[in-house]
Amino acid sequence: MQFSERWLRSFVDPPLDSDELARLLTMSGVEVETCSPVAPPFSGVVVGQVLSVQKHPNADRLTLCSVDAGTGAPLPIVCGAPNVAAGMRAPVALVGARLPGGLEIKAASMRGVESRGMLCSARELGLSDDHSGLLALPADAPLGRDVRELLALDDRIFTLKLTPNRADCLSVLGVAREVSALTRAKIHALEIRPVPAASDAKFPVKISDPRGCGRFTGRVIRNVNAAASTPAWVKERLERAGQRPISALVDVTNYVMLELGRPLHVYDLDKLAGGIDVRFGRKGERVKLLNDMTVDVDETVLCITDGSGPIGLAGVMGGDSTKAELATRNIFLESAFFYPEAVAGRARRYNFTSDASHRFERGVDFDNNVAGIERATRIITDICGGEPGPTMDTVAKLPERRPVRMRVARAHKIIGVPVPEAEIADIFGRLGLAHSREGAGNGTFVVTPPSFRFDIEIEEDLIEEVARVHGFERIPARPPRAPIAMRAQGEARRSPHALRQRLADADYQEAINFGFVDPQWEADFAGEANPIRVLNPIASHLAVMRSTLIGSLVANVGYNLGRKLPRIRVFELGRVFLRDPSVKEGELEVAGVRQPLRVAAIAYGPALEEQWGSPARNVDFYDVKADVEALLAPRAARYESAPHPALHPGRAARVMLDGAAIGWVGELHPRWQQKYALPLPAALFELDLEALGRLDLPRYREVSKFPPVVRDRSMEFDEGLPAAQILEEMERNRPAVVQEIRLFDYYRGKGVESGKKSLAFRVVMQDTARTLTDAEADAAMAQLTELLAAKFGAKLRT
Repeated sequence: MQFSERWLRSFVDPPLDSDELARLLTMSGVEVETCSPVAPPFSGVVVGQVLSVQKHPNADRLTLCSVDAGTGAPLPIVCGAPNVAAGMRAPVALVGARLPGGLEIKAASMRGVESRGMLCSARELGLSDDHSGLLALPADAPLGRDVRELLALDDRIFTLKLTPNRADCLSVLGVAREVSALTRAKIHALEIRPVPAASDAKFPVKISDPRGCGRFTGRVIRNVNAAASTPAWVKERLERAGQRPISALVDVTNYVMLELGRPLHVYDLDKLAGGIDVRFGRKGERVKLLNDMTVDVDETVLCITDGSGPIGLAGVMGGDSTKAELATRNIFLESAFFYPEAVAGRARRYNFTSDASHRFERGVDFDNNVAGIERATRIITDICGGEPGPTMDTVAKLPERRPVRMRVARAHKIIGVPVPEAEIADIFGRLGLAHSREGAGNGTFVVTPPSFRFDIEIEEDLIEEVARVHGFERIPARPPRAPIAMRAQGEARRSPHALRQRLADADYQEAINFGFVDPQWEADFAGEANPIRVLNPIASHLAVMRSTLIGSLVANVGYNLGRKLPRIRVFELGRVFLRDPSVKEGELEVAGVRQPLRVAAIAYGPALEEQWGSPARNVDFYDVKADVEALLAPRAARYESAPHPALHPGRAARVMLDGAAIGWVGELHPRWQQKYALPLPAALFELDLEALGRLDLPRYREVSKFPPVVRDRSMEFDEGLPAAQILEEMERNRPAVVQEIRLFDYYRGKGVESGKKSLAFRVVMQDTARTLTDAEADAAMAQLTELLAAKFGAKLRT
């Protein structure tokens, strides 16, 4: 919204200068983006009249003018403007004048002829880029008068950057209401007197669909002179509001729209076929608009129609077939109210916008239709003449103004300061919000929003009004106070940061990805055909909530491969989202959705950076399994071979801790490796963060000072028997002197029966009170051998 300060001050004139007024509006939530002068500074420029024009004796393109600038004697001025003519009045820069850019006017000799001043164009005064000729001034402009004063060039232009909810400030009157409320300055309401009808001319109007149009006001004006010139004062205000003057009828409708916030439209009455009907379009109908676009309409587009079909898009733009032109004699003036829902998005659908749609889709005052018609009629008849008929006001259905309740206690809590109830009542009164108290002494206001405030619908809207008029700058800036209590770190817990540090030490980089992902990722990497869907996704490919971190990490690898990185190691610590009917609604919970934290990592490319000390090889399952063991340490997990949708069928394992599954480790399935364009296999893991964060409490154990006895035992087992199961059995039933059992060799081949495998275990035995004898060590080894033979049918390998 753009307007001149003088226009605003004709409605309300607070005792503030321009900068103070701009700051006040900005601090109240009506941001003033710019407050710029109409013209750059200059001085010594007055109104002059050209008395005579003669050809310069020594130059073909110059003229010698005699100019009366009100100084008492005519001034000789050499001029090169093509439009200079005797009798015209134009700006004259006297000797000593300073023009924009720092140019100082001095007496000079121009090709041998004295020149004592300068006749100026608009460009030389910094008013526009037009330098085609002198700036012509009104014929009645007083000679010698300062041009800045004559043209009001000390005016300033305000440009507001309004939020979408403040449609009431899309007019000078609306901004004036705001200024009056903020400063308590009296607003000089525009006196709009009805223009009496000079004829009985009417035009029939019907509203077929009140869902889109709630009110339609119209008036016939006959015998207008559409070619009349727009007055200078209207042109000035339009230009300073960023509007280009076009013709008298168009200029008047634009002027009233900017002044009252009331969009209007003018039809050529003689081009209308039958009565006007406001209805939604029909499939197959088309309309050519004022911007020369021809658009198709359908049942979702509200149209203005006559007997020939659509003649305009309601609230957006009129049609070309019924537009008023310079030869128009009879007009029909329209002032309607269209519901925001019926206008919103329609202009954007056709890839353009208009001043009318900008206002209607935000909400236009539905109570000033008649006022807008009367104001426009007055200006049109003053400029173009004409015989107005009676104003016809058709009301179908107007928006209901539902009262909004505001609890004072709630306002104090949100604003943060106790605004007295008397001040709240005063604020509502200054804003023109009709209000009352509910009950006796319960601190509740009931406000009925006025017709021009579509943004007041809930309690928080009223609280915002109180806060901004009370003054945001009056709300003290108190830093939050939070008592800090030093808490002991539990020995049985490990923080997520500690896990991040371990992964960083293992050469992984942390990534942070979206919690919503491509549905295809869920199908590929989690086997999830029905993931939790996002109601309003930010993009079509981010439509579901993830149940695994693997898809995001594979995408990270692909992104980095696209940037020629040969070795990639990435991890993420984040939430996944799983359906779980047992989860109840809570402050941080959504009913039916479990949101556990997980940590996952992926490794791709060379296992080590290229170096001379180790041969080059690609990362594999065992590299990442080692990273998992380092992450779990000092706890130890066991691994079960099991299938996973994202992992290689023969190179995947379920990670078990304390008998419970806590995640997966393995290589990416070759199908997904090919689909997601990874030239080499990638190894990855995904673990439950809660399980990783638990630690066993440290327990004291005496350290033996006696030497250990180490024995190895190699035995044959069935090939399908997991080694982890054997180790678990040995751990549960080991003799007291056995301190550690470790698998160190696996063999299958010559010397071992078909269907069998050889496993070699290293057994460390030690006592804290004495040195073990060979007989005691042999007895312990015999006990373990018998255990394995009895439990698994194992045979000692010789």
